[in-house]
Amino acid sequence: MSKKIILNNDQLNISLDRLACQLTENHDDFKDTVLVGLQPRGKFLCENLVKILNSKYAVNSIDHGYLDITFFRDDFRRNKDVLIPNKTDFKLLVENKKVVFIDDVLYTGRTIRAALTAIESFGRPKTIELLILVDRRFSRELPIQPDYKGIQVDVYDNQKVSVEWNDFNNGNYVYIENLINEKS
Repeated sequence: MSKKIILNNDQLNISLDRLACQLTENHDDFKDTVLVGLQPRGKFLCENLVKILNSKYAVNSIDHGYLDITFFRDDFRRNKDVLIPNKTDFKLLVENKKVVFIDDVLYTGRTIRAALTAIESFGRPKTIELLILVDRRFSRELPIQPDYKGIQVDVYDNQKVSVEWNDFNNGNYVYIENLINEKS
């Protein structure tokens, strides 16, 4: 499998800065906003955005946490592979708050559907928005669209879009790889 980099470290950092700027435009001081990184990969994006909001925009108190949606997935009991949950690090109430779901790649929309169900355990948000680093726009199975997106890509079904965080040689980057079609 070969990797084709579509956002290098510098381009990814520019996208992160732009996303953080858009969040500040819509959420001002973040006092009524909760950022929710969807486990596992949305956690790294959320952490990076919080760092940028702290350092560049002087937003020092941002309620944020990391939500595991494993047990809320519609394929939870249908998968041959055993799904291993991540630790939910979310001790916040979202009652009447503006919630921003954060994930790295929006593909079918099923992760977001599971997150909508999971967040109900923590209260009823005033609004829910979606921030995505990479939008695979022509692969949606559910009517879910991002409010904030770093980049939009068109890829084939046999291709995977991934984000690499903290690669020793290349830093952070986004890439596409061709998957080998496996016969069941």
